[in-house]
Amino acid sequence: MDRIKKTVNLYRKRLLRLKNVVGVGVGIKEKNHRSTGKPAIVVLVKKKLPESRLRKHEIIPKALNEIETDVIEAGEIRLLDEETARTKKHRPAFPGLSIGHYKVSAGTFGAVVRDKTTNKLFIMSNNHVLANKTNGRDNRAKEGDPIFQPGPYDGGTRDDTIGILKRFVPLIKTVEQSECPMAVGTAMFLNSFMASFKPGYRIKFEKVMDRENTVDAAVAEPISLDAVEKVIFELGEVKGKRRAELGLDVVKSGRTSGITKAKIKALNATLKVELGEEEYAYFANQIVAGPLAQPGDSGSLVLDHDNKVVGLLFAGSDETSVLNDIEAVEKVMNVEVYF
Repeated sequence: MDRIKKTVNLYRKRLLRLKNVVGVGVGIKEKNHRSTGKPAIVVLVKKKLPESRLRKHEIIPKALNEIETDVIEAGEIRLLDEETARTKKHRPAFPGLSIGHYKVSAGTFGAVVRDKTTNKLFIMSNNHVLANKTNGRDNRAKEGDPIFQPGPYDGGTRDDTIGILKRFVPLIKTVEQSECPMAVGTAMFLNSFMASFKPGYRIKFEKVMDRENTVDAAVAEPISLDAVEKVIFELGEVKGKRRAELGLDVVKSGRTSGITKAKIKALNATLKVELGEEEYAYFANQIVAGPLAQPGDSGSLVLDHDNKVVGLLFAGSDETSVLNDIEAVEKVMNVEVYF
């Protein structure tokens, strides 16, 4: 180990002069994200690039002083001070930061996605983050509403508008107020009758909904492409997609709890999800993971250890987290995660 330390000290300044290198140290070489047990010189880079994209002098040697090197993508290393907090205003804004419809508190900017028809880039998160839990008929939100970054709870105002609501998947509650003309008319008649002797009471008819939700998703169009960045805060770029598997290790970057990890515990799950006081909705074909999130983390992308997208986080408890399958989100929203 002393020989490795001496070699690191000998080469560190030379390596740190390379544009992409941000650190050098002593570590254990990994292969396919698993330890080989062999000591190595670890070279931290902003982004791992194929040798074909590097100049000859920028390529990290396979070995130095006959000691193997291990190149690790680390991103840009910066002070974790107040200005990098997830609840602050950022331009460009990254997935993993605070965002929200102007009427909500705050959730998480999940991803930059590409519209399959127009190729436009959008901001993606949950309906309940970007569209205020609307069913599309209740006036809770409408296309064109302002989206703040940070979200209102974190101090966001109209001066912090990062985009406008473009479209959403309506949320179907288990019970909704009836819009049937006969039910509405009957309720009005009964309420006018009751007003004379029970003025503090009202009658209303509700409809029991038997349909299930599959996703909690919405997208917003950014005010400019310079306002957003696709790199996920503290996780890096998305590298692709993959299907969820039982026991799969996953990670997310969210507004409230930052980087958290868990394992997939159940697939094809149907759940009754609380939307608010005495409001519920059924969600089918969901992915259940261990605890990943706290309030405000809704909308986070959930990825595997290779930064491949698995799902979109939208609900959870102290013991579990629930996510929509990413392919279902892409299909219903007619978008694909941009990477």
